[in-house]
Amino acid sequence: MHIITGASGQVGLTVVANLIKKGETVRGIIHDEKKAGKLKKLGAEVAVADAFDLQALTKAMQGGSTLFAITPETGKNDDVIADTKKILENYRGAVQASGIQKMVGLSSIGAQLGQNSGNLYMSYLLEHAFNGLDIQSTFIRPAYYFSNWMMYLPAIKEQDVLASFYPVDMKIAMVSPMDVAQYAADLLTKNDDSGKVYELFGPGYYSTQDVADAFADVLDKAVKAQQIPRDEWDKTLKKTGFSPDGIKNFIEMTELVIAGKTGAEAKGTTMLKATTTLQQYINEALRVKETA
Repeated sequence: MHIITGASGQVGLTVVANLIKKGETVRGIIHDEKKAGKLKKLGAEVAVADAFDLQALTKAMQGGSTLFAITPETGKNDDVIADTKKILENYRGAVQASGIQKMVGLSSIGAQLGQNSGNLYMSYLLEHAFNGLDIQSTFIRPAYYFSNWMMYLPAIKEQDVLASFYPVDMKIAMVSPMDVAQYAADLLTKNDDSGKVYELFGPGYYSTQDVADAFADVLDKAVKAQQIPRDEWDKTLKKTGFSPDGIKNFIEMTELVIAGKTGAEAKGTTMLKATTTLQQYINEALRVKETA
């Protein structure tokens, strides 16, 4: 049985769906029982467990053979890194107690940077959390998710503006989270060399302006791209509910991205290219949103 953490999230839920399509048995771990409906409808078992509760997490993993592990990122933690370390400590303990034989971890491009890399340090910690355990470990480092731009949709509709933290013409690697989930499901169901790291990109690099143009094409209206001034970052993030430490880590990561330091390691890793383009993702995302 495959055990999926973060199973109610976009990637986790799609991993579950892909595994069910393959005829696999799946148990999704969620934090909120109210989100169990979609998983049960897919045909998955559901376990409710808080990642900070080792006993509940261990029970949720019992009978599993593989684990899909994520590090939850909300931006609201009082101490982002300390909480990440606690969650990973619990993952490790639960894996040892439950007999999991294989783990696929959802990391991030730039995870190799280690300390002082903001939220990217969470992925570095994930990649080292299972060292010394007798299990097969594989990690996926996706590029920036297309889906991250969907949070700007209300402002785009109301103000015809896409405001981001990046320079409007700066192109970065991006990828569809649906493609990430497909690769994760494939890795969970095949025998693969332990210790492999896959760096996953979409078919191209895109800028904020490219994203604005993609939204404009679907919405049939002009959308202006603009960069949020650096001195407004704290205020902007605070308005979205970020904690002081969440703001600190997000900004630390964002500055590394803008400085061009968060690219692929491309050394001892396997590079993969997904097929979904930015325009395809935006087209489908808005279609689903409008019909939901």
